[in-house]
Amino acid sequence: MSFNSKKQLQSFLAEDIGKGDVTSALLSKKKITAKIISREDAIVAGATHAKEIFKLKGCAAKIIKKDGAKIKPNGTIMTITGDAGKILTCERTALNLLTRMSGIATQTNFLVKKIPSKTKLYATRKTAPGLRYFDKEAVEIGGGKKHRLRLDEMVMIKDNHIAIHDSLESLIKKAKSKHKKFEVEVENIPDLILAAKNGATIIMLDNFTPSQIKKAILTLKNQKLRSKVLLEASGGISAKNISNYGKTGVDIISVGSITNSVKGIDLSLEI
Repeated sequence: MSFNSKKQLQSFLAEDIGKGDVTSALLSKKKITAKIISREDAIVAGATHAKEIFKLKGCAAKIIKKDGAKIKPNGTIMTITGDAGKILTCERTALNLLTRMSGIATQTNFLVKKIPSKTKLYATRKTAPGLRYFDKEAVEIGGGKKHRLRLDEMVMIKDNHIAIHDSLESLIKKAKSKHKKFEVEVENIPDLILAAKNGATIIMLDNFTPSQIKKAILTLKNQKLRSKVLLEASGGISAKNISNYGKTGVDIISVGSITNSVKGIDLSLEI
């Protein structure tokens, strides 16, 4: 199933409008120009989607700061021209998406700069329902990676799967027989070795400390298994400790907070 962003944007707008914008209906027909500005330093994300939202109501928008661009306080992201009532009808939906996506991109970019370039920052599936496509796109704009967008993209064996199946080894072998690429979450060194020996493509080190990750990497090297897998650090990682995780030599760091508890950027539409 391919994602139709335009259809999703239409649903966002319809959700806010309901049966009609009764306040904007009070205004006389008048063509105006408005602009969206940022009130703080940020990485812009979602400008192309905000433009499409205004376009859905017949308004013309010109992007001044493209997705991925840095913006300063009072900087203009885009200008919008069209019927005053229609611009105001689209205002909140466009701002909400821009605010959230720019917040995600800005935080992602902040964290990416704290880790070595060879270590990649990945998003998780901890996203708002209905917003995953946009959340993950914002992560990518900020310099991170999307990881899995949906459950059908890759097998990821986690603790609850193992609890139901009883045996990690048999579940790994079953995955390997059907899929070329799969990931396994482990909580200790023995399971790490088991997953690596049985062909896991990616191994997630769940809630490992930086020192535990270094020990895990050394163990894999000693058994000539390190080159066979990608290692992902996950759990309890924040701006305060991400640099320490980046120094361990892990390949991937996944952080749920960049999408599940993002601080939006303060944006405003001005006539």
